[in-house]
Amino acid sequence: MRAISVVIPACNAAATIAATLASLRSEAEIIGEILLVDDASTDGTATVAQEAAAGLSLPLRVLPASCRDAGDARNAALVEAAHPWVYLIDADDLHLQGGLRSLLRKAEEQPKADMIVGAYRRRVNGQDRQIKVPNGYRAACLANASAYVKGDIRSVAVGSVLASRSLIGETRFPVGLAYDEDTLFWARLMSKASLAMVSQPVMVYEVSPVRSDDRFAINPVRRFLDWRRQLRTLTDCNIPMSALKTREGLVALKIARVHYARGDLDTAARFLAVAAAAPKRRSEAWRCLRYRFKLAARRRLSAQSIQLQGAL
Repeated sequence: MRAISVVIPACNAAATIAATLASLRSEAEIIGEILLVDDASTDGTATVAQEAAAGLSLPLRVLPASCRDAGDARNAALVEAAHPWVYLIDADDLHLQGGLRSLLRKAEEQPKADMIVGAYRRRVNGQDRQIKVPNGYRAACLANASAYVKGDIRSVAVGSVLASRSLIGETRFPVGLAYDEDTLFWARLMSKASLAMVSQPVMVYEVSPVRSDDRFAINPVRRFLDWRRQLRTLTDCNIPMSALKTREGLVALKIARVHYARGDLDTAARFLAVAAAAPKRRSEAWRCLRYRFKLAARRRLSAQSIQLQGAL
């Protein structure tokens, strides 16, 4: 039974796409199509993918695009998806054998469920880390969406979810964002989804801390404002503004931490002020306070160093 459309956005992924496709080989019997969006690649990604898929007997279709945006590339494939279930995975991540079958089996066991969330393994700079098991979800879909936005329940990785095509409908990823576009997409789905959980890992999520931090370091103010504008559109699916403001604080704190680590204390202070003003849990309040002390200490040291240099 070929019930699943697999969506893979790919931009210059020639070095990793063959391994990603190979990781899906064990699920070939239930995969109806693999839609690979070749997003303006210049390294032969499409050719590598086609050759790998042919050798693996996988039903690959390449969709050429010039989105230069992972969210928009996924959207191009969502329009084309033809099967009842949709599975998204990135071109540098790995599916785990039996993962899709376990997600689909859970959907069959709970026929009202239209979004199945599985566990996943984080791999940081090539080193396996902890397994992230979905937890904290409730029966009320809007409560799940609000808690997800606030960070009260475990994050979903692209590649750990099976969603029905009917649930997705016209929902699309926001475009033009440097980060968090997947969070906004999942929150929209959760606001109307009946969820089911799978506790076994279904994929390996590759993380590069440097690359992740770089997203927050470039044009931080403009990128944050663009993201916040999209975040606040979630009010149209009845996610409360209080939850959205909590999310703003969480992201602002991440940006502050990156700029503090890289020595840009003025930018760190600016975003720390946004984080401090947002509704937050006690743990985030403590982090904000700790970074305020650390910023003040580094500024005092910097001032003393300048005075010493002037005296010499």
